[in-house]
Formats: sequence, structure tokens, C-alpha cells
Amino acid sequence: MTTPLPPHLSEATFSRALTRFAEIVGREWVLSTPQDRHTYLDAYAVGSGHEHMPAAAVAPASVEEVQALLRVANEFKVPLWQISRGKNLGYGAAAPVMPGCVVLDLSRMNRILEVNEKHGYCLLEPGVGFYDLYNYLREHNIPLWMSTPGNAWGSVVGNALERGLGYTPYGDHASKICGMEVVLPSGELVRTGLGAMGGNVAWQNYQYGFGPSWDQMFVQSNFGVVTKMGLWLMPEPEMTLQAQIYLPREDDIAWAIDELGELRLRDVIRHPFVFGNYLHDAAALTQRSEWYEGEGALPDSVIEQIIRHFNIGWWKFRVALFGYEEEVRAQEKVVRAALEPQLGSELNFTSWRRGDPLEQAAARAPSVFALQIVNWHGGRGGHIGFSPVMPTDGQLALAQVKRMKARYAEFGLDYYTSFTMGQRHINNVNLILYNRDDERMVQNADALFRTLITDAQQAGYAEYRTHISYMDPVAASFDFNDHALLRLNEAVKDTLDPNGILAPGKSGIWPRQYRDQQRGSEAAARYARKEV
Repeated sequence: MTTPLPPHLSEATFSRALTRFAEIVGREWVLSTPQDRHTYLDAYAVGSGHEHMPAAAVAPASVEEVQALLRVANEFKVPLWQISRGKNLGYGAAAPVMPGCVVLDLSRMNRILEVNEKHGYCLLEPGVGFYDLYNYLREHNIPLWMSTPGNAWGSVVGNALERGLGYTPYGDHASKICGMEVVLPSGELVRTGLGAMGGNVAWQNYQYGFGPSWDQMFVQSNFGVVTKMGLWLMPEPEMTLQAQIYLPREDDIAWAIDELGELRLRDVIRHPFVFGNYLHDAAALTQRSEWYEGEGALPDSVIEQIIRHFNIGWWKFRVALFGYEEEVRAQEKVVRAALEPQLGSELNFTSWRRGDPLEQAAARAPSVFALQIVNWHGGRGGHIGFSPVMPTDGQLALAQVKRMKARYAEFGLDYYTSFTMGQRHINNVNLILYNRDDERMVQNADALFRTLITDAQQAGYAEYRTHISYMDPVAASFDFNDHALLRLNEAVKDTLDPNGILAPGKSGIWPRQYRDQQRGSEAAARYARKEV
């Protein structure tokens, strides 16, 4: 297999660029063998994943090396694809949108630069993982809590940059960003917020600065390489309470969304939490063949067997309360009054007080157990997530469940869904599970995903985050005023990155020189075939 390269880049030019990269980072950190390239492919790809094959990878250890690499990339017009740790599983992992990019792997930049206990923040490099930060806080007996996503294998910085979610009051990770250091495509170094002042002592205390605020411009974008990020951490509370709640019927999601949406809006419940359906337990703990080996989606009779076996409901969720004991007990009364009449039973809260083992608190330790779901079908399992954002409206949520369940059945796939409750919105996270060795199942998964993009747009919903294979159609669904937002993004891209060297195609934003031939997955697939 030959090295996949953009049409404008010859083998000789690319080889010279790699030599220059090696002069910057050391030859051992330029990874260009066929095995290296496959290492950065999407392990859960819908298909072979070769349409996203990188040409090589380079792993810098400092911001100065990142700057030097970007300058060389501009000189040779080599496109780069930056990753923090490359564990963005279900969304493309470490693979680039456009084949032929060189992966800029920042995982060696893994220093915890500061944790400020008094003011409740940290300053991290992109290679710091959730386990790293969690262990650091515990080993140094620092009474600050981090928020972790379901898959905690990845980067703290990278997850915030993708608007990832955790399950404490600080679970909206992008909203807790406070100050970034960013290398622009030109190689120039900037700091956002108060960090734009040399020697400023409040960089991680205040999220803004003077004039326009740029932090969110670098979230889900290809406008720069984030080399440092400040993040707010949650002060350890005096007490937590948590309750696991089961809803027996599919239709219960309607009243639950309305009641709990009111409690979230009024800040009685302060953390994002997940309504997960019956398949969450079944797919993590068992395989489909243990329940059903027939064609098509699971029949309702099998769903009932799963619910009875695990003694769960059609839905389950966990709510938690955090704070001083007096306020937690007051919130508990409000939650009981709202939910117990509907449930017909008392809630069973478990408590934790400062000094108890942290494992008993209503804060999740890092875990990768959620990734077990990819074993549901056997073979080389995989999943992708379709996650539209909706208002906190119970009837809309129930209508979405009916519509989505029917669509999954139409394509012969099992309906794995959840609703993550924000303060004024819900993220309807629908995972499509498949066996990568089953070609028909993979084709159905792809067709279902594309159908869901259209369905969501017709219903007035948009995805908050998506897989690299679907960034173009999702970006295209933001179509107000003839796609004015996309044209704005392109104008910024062309100004900051005139050579188009940084993450072409990220979030549907293509630089001028790739725009026509690359936009759209079919064009990308045709472009990729020359490397097979």
C-alpha cells in the first residue's frame, strides 16, 4: 500500500518534509510506516476506515516544537491533523477527516502544569488524561473534583474541546474552560483571555479578557492547536446524595423529562445526568446472541426479557445532590416531592460525607467500562453516536423515541438511546452498534446515520458533535441564510490558514484549496481510493 498523499504533494516533497520534522522532534517521533498509519485509524470505523488513512504522524514534546512543525508544514504545504490523545472513540478516534494528513500527536505533551486548590482550577497540556488528573488529585490529597465522561481513556483538554460531558455540576466541560494557549496555523503563539497580558496572575480565574473573547473559537474547530488549557475544578462538597431510579414504561420518559427539566432549570439538580434505555445494561454486560439470534431489531418480547433479567426499567437514570448538608437535605425534599408521586414509591438515596471513601460519593472515578458495549454483536465491534440537541420537553422526547425506534427497526438495528439532561436542553445520544466484520450491518449503520441527519433537520434538531465521516452533512444542515455560518467559518479559516495546513475538513470547515474536491463523503472516498 502506497502512502496516501494529497494530489499537490509528491512523494519526494513529502519525504523532505518528514526529514525536516525529524530534525525538530527526533527521528523516533516521526511515525511513517504502514503499521504506524494503521495505528491512527479509527478502531470503530464504519467500514475499513481507509478513507481516513493518515500519511504519517509526528509527536512533539513542547510548544516550541509544535510551532516549528507548523512552520515546516506551511513551507511544504503538508496538511496536519491535531489530536490530544486520539481516544475520541465513536467519533473517529485519531483518524483525520481527509486522508493524507500527518497526525500531529500531542500525547507526549502531558504535564499537569498547575493545580490551584484555593481558586479551584488546573492548567494542563493536551496529553493529560482523565486518569492522570484523577490520580494527581488523590495522590496530593487535593480536595478538588474533576468531571469525567463515560469513556475516560481520553484527554481532559481534548474532551473539553469536543464539548464532552461529565456527570458532576461541572459536567459541561467546554463551559469550564478558562484561558488557552494556542499555536495558530502560521506557528504564531497566542494566549486567550487574561493570558494575553504577559505576567497576568488571574488567567485561570476569569474566562474573558479585554475585547473579543476567543476561547470558544478553538472548540470543535481547525483554527489553531491548543497547547495549554485552564479548566475549573469543583471544590469537594461537604455531602452528596444519589439515587438510582428506574422507569418501567417507554412512555415514562415524557413526565420524567418535564419534572426533572424543571428541577434542572431551577438549579435544584445541578449536574448533567443520563436517561439510558434497557440496552445500556444488556450491551455492556452480555452479548446479543445470549438473547436473540434472529434477523432485524430486538423484538419487544426480548426487550421485556432483558428488563426482567436485570430488574431494571425501560429507562434508568441517576440523580445526585452536592453541597453543604443543609442545602442537600433541602434539595432532597424538593426532589422527593417532584418524583415520588409519579413513581409511586420512595426514592432510595445513598449518602457520602467528606472523609468517607471517595468511591461512595456521587462523582464518577475514571472508567472505560462503557466501551464494553462494542462487544454486543461480537466480532470487531464498533459504535457511532448520533446526538441531536432538543428542548427539555417531555412530549418532544417521547415523539423522538417513537420515531427513532422505528428508524432503527427499519434498518434492522437495536435501539440504544439515552437523553442527557442539561439545564435547558437534552442531548439525545443514540448509539449505533455494529459488527465491523458484517458488511451488511455496516452498510445499514451508515444508511441509518445519514437518514437520521435528515430526520433531525426536518424536526428542527441538530447534532452537537459528530463522527469524522459525517462532518460535512452535519455542517450542511446548519443552513440558515444559505449556510451563512459555514461561509463565516470558511472566511476565518482562509484568513488564519491560507495554506490550508491545519485539520482540513474538521467540523465541515474546508480550506479554499480542498473545498471543491473534498466536501462531501463521496468525494473524499473517491480521493482516498488512489492509496489502496
